[in-house]
Amino acid sequence: MTGFAFKEIEAKTADGRAVSLRFTPEEHAARLAATRAELVKRGLDALLVFAQESHYYLTGYDTSGYVFFQVGVITCDDRPTILLTRRPDLRQAEVASLYDDIRIWFNAEDVNPAEHLRDILDEFGLRGGRVGIEFGTYGLTAANGQLVEAALNGFCALEDASDIIRGKRLVKSSAELDMVRKAGKLADSAVLAAVETSFPGSTESQLSAAALTAMLNGGAEVPAGGPLINSGPRALFGRGISGPRKIDKSDQILIELAGSFCRYHVCVETTVAVGLPDPRQADMMAVAANALEQIKEAARPGEVLGKLDDIHRDVLDKAGFATERFAACGYALGCTFKPTWMDVPPMIYSGNPLILKPGMVFFVHIMIPDTRTGVMAGVGQTFAISENGSTELFSDLPTKLFLR
Repeated sequence: MTGFAFKEIEAKTADGRAVSLRFTPEEHAARLAATRAELVKRGLDALLVFAQESHYYLTGYDTSGYVFFQVGVITCDDRPTILLTRRPDLRQAEVASLYDDIRIWFNAEDVNPAEHLRDILDEFGLRGGRVGIEFGTYGLTAANGQLVEAALNGFCALEDASDIIRGKRLVKSSAELDMVRKAGKLADSAVLAAVETSFPGSTESQLSAAALTAMLNGGAEVPAGGPLINSGPRALFGRGISGPRKIDKSDQILIELAGSFCRYHVCVETTVAVGLPDPRQADMMAVAANALEQIKEAARPGEVLGKLDDIHRDVLDKAGFATERFAACGYALGCTFKPTWMDVPPMIYSGNPLILKPGMVFFVHIMIPDTRTGVMAGVGQTFAISENGSTELFSDLPTKLFLR
């Protein structure tokens, strides 16, 4: 596969600072304006941004510093946006984000960055105001959340607003979908590399190494999770596990991974049979592929998300796998940071009332880990809801069993 190279967008902030971005300043400005309009609609004076995905979406800020205390302050009006972060992230925030003002807190014994945050809110005259906060994110640990609540207790009314930017990120722009398409090509190349490495004596780690090498050589960055490559009895697991297992002469392998381009992820799942395949496995893959095809056919604008899982349940239950199937069949995908490629919520479960809209991207995987027989089958693809009522698929790989 020909590698993808990304050309950064060079721009200047209002005060003349040169920055390098992944999206145009105009697109970021529209995202910020829409966020502020939602704050006004909800009667919130400001939003405390802790999700790294939100930092990236609004300002282009891309970092791993979210594992510490890091917060963006977005007011409901056009006052400057402020980022409070640590010293190691200063230069990155200056040249690769549209934050207007960058404040630093320094590590010291008994330092409390939440008090610095309160001072910033006080500068904005938000004492006694209503402030939204992103609680639902890996970027805000429970311990840091307690610091924020304690520091702002009696200062302002704090309200969970985790859904504001997350909800807007669900519908991808044309520029974002271009990123997703590239991630899909990278995911396919990674899966094929892992399949080619699937032979007796190879290890799960070697398959992962082949997959990562293929996608990184193609222009990807390391994805936010995985690869998940499990073999033998482990292939029935729904998560990765440490300690690489060696592939047997006759074996089964589950491959689930994401290709990532500029943090946008596309997932693919497939199953490999090494040596003489169990005859039941091809039949199980046919059931899984049938469910996936019916789900893609039903994924239309205006439909409720929960219907997709209703189809998953119906097909697998009728095939005799009611006790083996999962209780959900996928989730939204987009721009995510470690520890996961899953951009949730929303999950695809029966009863989810979310209305599908053009530009939404989902990964649907049909997993049949039959603990009664020890045989498994798994297949999954990523697609977008399209304006014309069809789905745009981001993988060219077949949904049948790979034989090695």
